[in-house]
Amino acid sequence: MVAADKIRVLIVDDIADTRENIRKLLQFEADVDVVGAARSGKEGIQLSQELDPDVVLMDINMPDIDGIAATESIRQKSPHIQVVILSVQGDQNYMRRAMLAGARDFLTKPPMGDELISAIRRAGEMSRLERSKSAQVRISPIGPGGMTGSSAPMLGLAEGKIVTVYSPKGGTGCTTLAVNLALALHNEDTRVVLVDGNLQFGDVAIFFNEQGKNTIIDLAPRVDELDPDIVEEIMIKHETSGIHILAAPQRPEMAEKVSADQFGKVLQYLRRMYAYVVVDTAPILTDVTLSAVDASDTIVLVTTQDIPAIKNARLFLDLLQTMGIDRERIVFTMNRYDKRIAITPERVGENLKQIVKAVIPLDERVVIPAVNRGVPFMLDNKSQPVARGIFGLAEAVRAQLAALDAGEVPVGKH
Repeated sequence: MVAADKIRVLIVDDIADTRENIRKLLQFEADVDVVGAARSGKEGIQLSQELDPDVVLMDINMPDIDGIAATESIRQKSPHIQVVILSVQGDQNYMRRAMLAGARDFLTKPPMGDELISAIRRAGEMSRLERSKSAQVRISPIGPGGMTGSSAPMLGLAEGKIVTVYSPKGGTGCTTLAVNLALALHNEDTRVVLVDGNLQFGDVAIFFNEQGKNTIIDLAPRVDELDPDIVEEIMIKHETSGIHILAAPQRPEMAEKVSADQFGKVLQYLRRMYAYVVVDTAPILTDVTLSAVDASDTIVLVTTQDIPAIKNARLFLDLLQTMGIDRERIVFTMNRYDKRIAITPERVGENLKQIVKAVIPLDERVVIPAVNRGVPFMLDNKSQPVARGIFGLAEAVRAQLAALDAGEVPVGKH
């Protein structure tokens, strides 16, 4: 491997033995080149500018400028440089501060060799993506729905929009948002179908207190011969709202009967019949989930205020760049927002370079009973703050889609 292909690493630690031990650990990695070592946070900032490494391994506790302040300074001056924090302190407070400062990863000292090298390689790949992105003047926009080649939509303006609701962290309330967003988007002029993309353990039908015998299993094998009558027959029709639901299989093992290709084709057909196709998804990036992400006109990326959810959102945003999917298609959403917690949507947006466009307040007194009753709160609690948050999300989705259709960069894009 030529030197130009190596991941350039700068070590920042005030303890000489630690610097030397890390250098020795990395010297046998053919794809890693230690380009320098700094003895303090201030020197780390200076060498980052002079050496322009891909990755900085940063200690937290240093005598002049601590590692978190140094990380923030480095990332502000050179956003393509990725920082991996190393600390003897493994508590959540340090991790939270490091992530908000822009650190790519957080490892407890002394790190395991494999763990450290894996973190460096992940950060190095991200650095290269950031460098290549900043070098491009303007990438030509992806076609409608983010599809390329023969999968691009063919029906022009008459086609509906696919909106996928996704979180890479379980328990963030994706299904609650998908269900209530679908209701906010649905009216006589814009019909909505809600698709349960969590094929193993989907709950969408239960949220409406529905349990139809027909599921996506009944559509998937017939994707090449679908017609509106077949689709109408399979759908669950929720009488109160008028919304249509394509339910997940009734047993987990039946999920394997639906391929990613079939799922994608079902979504593309449904957009011919409905103004909006809202897709709920599982946190694991299966081929089926990836097919929904790829087919989507916009993706509602859900996070909460806890650090694992924010960290996973960052990783997913990085993955989108690897997949060639434009961040302009993201409607970044913070669910269960509690203003008593110091991690604000603004801070998260700044540090992930993806503005939070919708905030859904924490309101367990409304949300949990709605789930247990099988009556979504957008049907009978529209005046509550959480419902107003959903209306705000629906407006953010509409605005994003309109901006993308017009070829405009959405307001607030980083």
